[in-house]
Amino acid sequence: MPQDAVPPASRAEIFGWAMFDFANSSYTTVVVTVVYATVFPRLIVGDGPDFALGNLLWSVALSISYLLTAISVPLLGAIMDASGQKKAFLAGSWIVTVVTTAGLAFATPGHVAIAMGLIVLSSWAYSVGESFAASFLPDLGPPESLGKISGLSWGLGYFGGLISTALVLQLGEQTLENFGRLRWIGPITAAFFFVAALPTFALLRDRGARRPIRLEATRQALARLRDTAADLRHYRDLMIFFTGFVFAMAGLSVVVSFAFIYGDQVIHWSDGTRALMFVITQITAAGGAAAFGLLQSRLGDKNTYLLTLLLWVVAVGLIWGTPEITVLLRGAGIQADAEKVFLATGCVAGTCLGATQSAGRTLVALFAPADKVGEFFGLWGLVGKVAAIIGLMSLGVLQTALGLQTAILVCGGFFGVAFAVTLFVNETRGRSVARAIRSTGGVA
Repeated sequence: MPQDAVPPASRAEIFGWAMFDFANSSYTTVVVTVVYATVFPRLIVGDGPDFALGNLLWSVALSISYLLTAISVPLLGAIMDASGQKKAFLAGSWIVTVVTTAGLAFATPGHVAIAMGLIVLSSWAYSVGESFAASFLPDLGPPESLGKISGLSWGLGYFGGLISTALVLQLGEQTLENFGRLRWIGPITAAFFFVAALPTFALLRDRGARRPIRLEATRQALARLRDTAADLRHYRDLMIFFTGFVFAMAGLSVVVSFAFIYGDQVIHWSDGTRALMFVITQITAAGGAAAFGLLQSRLGDKNTYLLTLLLWVVAVGLIWGTPEITVLLRGAGIQADAEKVFLATGCVAGTCLGATQSAGRTLVALFAPADKVGEFFGLWGLVGKVAAIIGLMSLGVLQTALGLQTAILVCGGFFGVAFAVTLFVNETRGRSVARAIRSTGGVA
């Protein structure tokens, strides 16, 4: 049946799918962005006061996990398509993420290799699971509704991040003396991810024919990948989008992985301001993802995506200029400090944090043929993780030479290039190609 003719999924099934965004946000928020991202350089590595080595090793650990994702997710996506067992693949990634995240309890100060190994494994499992979950999107409704569904789901995810991080922040200050409590960061996050994702596996269903996973299926998957690679030239607009997406995700990976490190090491914020920034970014990100998702039906998926990239250029400029903006405000007689200015900047960044990823996910769903959704979202995952490696390693190297504040400007450049490249995407043509291939069953 052509994808356009697939009846919309029930509200219960859409809710089940959205709950995975709610659940997995606990990992990316607690571990990658807000809490463990500062615990690692400050306490596990402990190379203050500049934490240059800790920051670099954090970039290396995440980059290795993203490289593993880039290598594995296209093949796993093809096998998933061939077997028709999306839920089984999603469940496998979920369990591995939960177990390895809980294992962070064993990474005590000085045990850098253990911490890095667990971050590599948990981040890899989380990342492949993100691609597996996204592959369900095209089956959840007609094309004109996918932006709204994706945006509302991504917005719900930020509330999952908010709740899980609020639980973890109850563990107290990030000091060596308090590490006995801080080692529960991993187990609490893992427990939240496990419990919150249970509705996903109760309500979401596979819609394809279920086939056993055998060696022959793996050979067929490899053959499908070769065919898809040979046919990519026919997906002109998807390839242009992916080219720009590399730069967008390079910038986004830096923001997600270093925003709270930046606040800690450049702004020198208090624990109270760090908690407030977290709440602000989660609420604005949830609202932004939902609002931009609703906007997509009026403005268009490509135009919505472009708007978020422009907002990112502005946000990065504000992040870099926070100390200077504070001085200017004081010179104008306005009572201000760097922490408050940085909080205001967080509102701008938060608004487009989820919207960029949600709008991009929707474009892939619209440009993908129905029988190769797993492969195309595998390619989406590959591109995103290669981009993350570029972004993280660029910042990791630049910050050792220029300092973190100056190095953050590379993000603005990434988002600017992404905007320029995406201008050449023809959304109407890209959707038409996907529809034609769905109708004929192959490349015309």
